[in-house]
Amino acid sequence: MPIGAGSHLHYLVGPAIAFAVLALLALFMRWTFGTGYGRQRPREAPPDELLTRVATLSRRESALALRAVLSDAGIRSTVRCPAVHRADVLVFPEDADRARALAATFSPPA
Repeated sequence: MPIGAGSHLHYLVGPAIAFAVLALLALFMRWTFGTGYGRQRPREAPPDELLTRVATLSRRESALALRAVLSDAGIRSTVRCPAVHRADVLVFPEDADRARALAATFSPPA
């Protein structure tokens, strides 16, 4: 039903419709991308369960050198630097024994 030209409220119809559409869109986006308060989230395993520390070195460069030695032996590893002058070399638990044996014979470059 068209609004008559003599109506005093015809200038409010367009903005009211736009506001209603934006409000519905905002509610939909909140529902879709909200934090999900109250929903159960999948459990994230702490890093200690996924990787095992096999060596702690004082320099990142030394840790990277040990990582290269482990890589040459076919052992996947990564380096974590949790603090200044500290670098941890981490491997998967199934490779930990072999990695510790190699780390024991490793001498960091000067």
